[in-house]
Amino acid sequence: METWSVAGQPTTTSNMPGLLLGDELPNFEVETTAGTVKLHEYFGDSWGILFSHPRDYTPVCTTELGRVARLSGEFSKRDVKLIALSVDSLEDHRNWSKDILAYNCEETEGCELPYPIIADNKRELAVALGMLDPVEKDKNGIPVTARCVFIIGPDKTLKLSLLYPNTTGRSFDEILRVVDSLQLTAHKQVATPTEWMPGGCVMVPPNMPEEEAAALFPIGVFSKEMPSGRKYLRYTPDPQDRKGCEPPPAEPELPTTL
Repeated sequence: METWSVAGQPTTTSNMPGLLLGDELPNFEVETTAGTVKLHEYFGDSWGILFSHPRDYTPVCTTELGRVARLSGEFSKRDVKLIALSVDSLEDHRNWSKDILAYNCEETEGCELPYPIIADNKRELAVALGMLDPVEKDKNGIPVTARCVFIIGPDKTLKLSLLYPNTTGRSFDEILRVVDSLQLTAHKQVATPTEWMPGGCVMVPPNMPEEEAAALFPIGVFSKEMPSGRKYLRYTPDPQDRKGCEPPPAEPELPTTL
């Protein structure tokens, strides 16, 4: 097992604490391109997304942060505050931001990214949150940050985490969809099925009695018949959209290869 030094302490991936669902985000004070902030105060009563990337001036990271910039208005509509992180310096972050804006075909003079980037030079936050990638390393052989996404609720606890390798860029359109699901299910007793989009059918929790479901969803609850005879696939209209709803058809069979 490899060991490296972070903030003067011997560190391995096995002793990185990490952050689990339901854990409270540590209220770190961090240096960012927008100044010094404390994470709890920065997110305030909003939802938050903390996302890390391996290095500045790299192609996949540039496309990712550019896409986040383009979607920043959509995240703002959902009361989501964004903050990025890597182990590079503030100077690198600020200069690289111009490249990100140029990638988006936007004017760079006098423009800034619509979210700050944390300079975690000592890797303290990356270690505390389990963000380091043991495979991808800098010129000194020290791991850099992986492609992590933490979605934080208004109560400052972790609602969702994603971890991607260096070679695979994230879909922030999917993360936007996930935010819609998390915000809906935080206030309504429903779940969202695969590929769900706002306005689509939602699912009734399997442990909810039929009488309670009928009272809670007066528009109607629709069951999909299954060979087992168990009525656990129950659908109802999106409570925030309130349009009609029919159970989706079964997934088509994939063609067989001869």
